[in-house]
Amino acid sequence: MIKYNPKKWFSLIFQFHKSDTFRILFPTLVSIGIYTAIITYIGIEYLHLTTNSTTAVHGLLGIVLGLILVFRTNSAYERWWEGRKLWGGMINDSRNLAIKINAFLPESESRFRHFFSKSIANYAYATKGHLRGKVNLNDLETTEKLSVEELSTAKHVPNMIARSIYTQLNILYKQQIITGDQFIILDKEAKAFTDMIGACERIKNTPIPYSYSLFMKKFIFIYIMTMPLGFITSFAYWTIPVVMFVFYVLVSVELIAEEIEDPFGMDANDLPMEEMSLRIKQNVKEILFDKDKELLPVS
Repeated sequence: MIKYNPKKWFSLIFQFHKSDTFRILFPTLVSIGIYTAIITYIGIEYLHLTTNSTTAVHGLLGIVLGLILVFRTNSAYERWWEGRKLWGGMINDSRNLAIKINAFLPESESRFRHFFSKSIANYAYATKGHLRGKVNLNDLETTEKLSVEELSTAKHVPNMIARSIYTQLNILYKQQIITGDQFIILDKEAKAFTDMIGACERIKNTPIPYSYSLFMKKFIFIYIMTMPLGFITSFAYWTIPVVMFVFYVLVSVELIAEEIEDPFGMDANDLPMEEMSLRIKQNVKEILFDKDKELLPVS
């Protein structure tokens, strides 16, 4: 995710990055310019068009297209913002679970403390990888209750980690290390993890309907391809930069919407899940262990 200062708006105008729409669209812009130049040249030099063409049709269609693009962008941003709220909730749920485990567990239960500190962080990293299509097992800390071999064969790694968390909570209850009321409290916090990843999977696996996306692209294409015919007699050779600019604006909005509608990828504007996973890991370890105490691995 790109970090920037929104108050320095003038300097932002001249900044380019790998997801910048101008850089992406530059080859297509050149092609549109060449196409418009050919149509304009033929219309002026060979056909000698003198009849005043009207831009009213494109003006009316432009209003409709603008409304559709606004809806498209808003829908994509809602998906991005919902994803951000879900990950913000995961950070809070991780902290709450760690705080309550820390309060309920005696200081002598270092084995369980190590397990939960690793497993909660592992769940965040596994969720990040799961939403991106592949879990990097190198991101996960091994525990004695869940081996790397088991995780490597799992089709849904976050579910495996959640299962091990619940198993250990149940052991704590059966061994009477925590009470029934405490178990219910911890169950609520652990359950929130599954709810969160389910909501993220809903966003990930439910793209914008195909027919709507296809209609948008066809509408923009036809609108741009017919623009030179309606603008030649009014703008002459100025039609070329006008069409190129309109194409850049319309297609840029569509590209931005396509990028942010899936907020869990690796694009520049996607959610910083790596940073948030690291924050969860650091927060949980700080909560479950004294920050000045050396964390020794438990065999």
